[in-house]
Amino acid sequence: MLVVLVLVAFAVGPGLSSPDWATALTFALQVLHCLPRTRRLRGWWTLAAQAALFPWAALPGFLSGSVLLIVPDRRLRWALFAAVVLAAGLSTTTSLYDCANAVGNTISQGLVIFALTRLDEVRAELHATRGELAARSVATERAEVSQELEATVGSALAEIIRQAERGDLGRVATLARQAAERVRQDLARPTGAVPTDLTPRMMLPILVVVHLSYLVVATLFVQRSHPPAAWFAGDLLLLTAVVALQLHHSLPRTPPARAALVAWTLPVQVVLACLPLVQPGTPYPQLVGLAAGALLIQLPGRIAWPLCAALLAAVPVVLTTRGVAAFDVLSLSLDTVVMAVIFHGIALTTGLVHEVRETRRELAEIAVARERRRIVRDTHDLLGHGLSAIVIKAGLAVRLPDRAGRDAAEIAGIARRSLADLRAIPGDSVTLSLDRELGSTGDVLAAAGTSLRLTTRHGRLPSRVDGLLATVLREAVTNVLRHSRARLCVIDTDRAGDEVRLRVANDSTVAAEGHRAGRGIGNLAERVRASGGALTTRADEDGFALTVRLPVEPSA
Repeated sequence: MLVVLVLVAFAVGPGLSSPDWATALTFALQVLHCLPRTRRLRGWWTLAAQAALFPWAALPGFLSGSVLLIVPDRRLRWALFAAVVLAAGLSTTTSLYDCANAVGNTISQGLVIFALTRLDEVRAELHATRGELAARSVATERAEVSQELEATVGSALAEIIRQAERGDLGRVATLARQAAERVRQDLARPTGAVPTDLTPRMMLPILVVVHLSYLVVATLFVQRSHPPAAWFAGDLLLLTAVVALQLHHSLPRTPPARAALVAWTLPVQVVLACLPLVQPGTPYPQLVGLAAGALLIQLPGRIAWPLCAALLAAVPVVLTTRGVAAFDVLSLSLDTVVMAVIFHGIALTTGLVHEVRETRRELAEIAVARERRRIVRDTHDLLGHGLSAIVIKAGLAVRLPDRAGRDAAEIAGIARRSLADLRAIPGDSVTLSLDRELGSTGDVLAAAGTSLRLTTRHGRLPSRVDGLLATVLREAVTNVLRHSRARLCVIDTDRAGDEVRLRVANDSTVAAEGHRAGRGIGNLAERVRASGGALTTRADEDGFALTVRLPVEPSA
């Protein structure tokens, strides 16, 4: 609607003349070039048709805007734009003012049409690619975290494998403890901001040129009445001040930022813009349109719209009071409204681009932060079990040398599986099996001197539920190994209807010496809740128990 309103204002012009056939066709082609639903139809043929209508349509600003929108090559685009501007100037040579006005309108109208259309296109493109930016950001995060994990935990696991093959199990135990500590920490690198350009770079030069073009044409308009030198100098200073303040208020900024010293500069602009309405000579109300646009740009809507309406409504009242003809009052009042709409429209569309870009950036940052939390959680949950088992087996082998050969081979195997899990974590491709985890739990607990009593009645489970329960079991057994001195661990599973239950209990709650609380249970509780289940824990004099209940699809 904003683009169409601006196009209608440009087509009708301050003279309020009825459009002829050439103007109507040029207007229709311009709508074709600017509106989102018809934009795909634009091309060289529509640009050529508009150029062919140029001698009859007298809308060179439309053609200059279309050139900027359609011609893909930058150098050719601006060369053709300059050619259209030159042709507009040469076609209107009745007076210096008319020539300058034609050139100024061709430049400013073309740039405004291009800016509004391109800003709307950018906004639509950014909105459509919000998910793509998040996906690219997550992919980048995965690659960087993968390198970080490989350089820290991965290198430690590789060294554990080498030392286990050499039989240096004391060194293995030390490396495993260090790696386990690293796994329990957050990744050191903070989540970085997703890069984004919050200021459309094309807007600054366009705004500067549009304001300068307006200043030149307005100066020539004042000069054509041949005022006294002192009066002309005063008018020139006033015009320059108002246009400079308008540019200051219109510059692209990241919302909700406002122009510097706006509490002073905005009232000054409004007062200066109203002076040409009441000073002797021909009234010049267009500056009021600039001031009205500045109000809409800089003030909140609930304040700006009433003030803008009052300011614009004052124009026809003052002109009528001063005896201006009714047609001229209507024409000048409409021209003033058009000026307000144009400058407000550019700022509004720029603000929408800012808003969509900021939303796009925030969505990407949220996706990156969520992915980082997942990787940290998976690293802790999936590797803690294996590293704890390595520490226990290595320590046992050091105390019992006759077991060293067998335990070294088992340690190397656990380290290789942990290394494979580590490399799969960034891609979220780790697959665990509850039955496999149950099968390997006995050996790990036995190495720590803990007996296992196992009862399983869960049957076949969906892969999602099966993998989550396997992760819970890993962390629960790791807790038994690291946090207690249990002699007995009881693991049982059962399934009743559409719910499966896993319970892991031990007969000791005495924390290992030097133990520091980790995040394992919290991670598991978060995962279980996300799958619609519940995780509960109990600690008393009889020991510690962890119970998980998860819903299972009836078809499983």
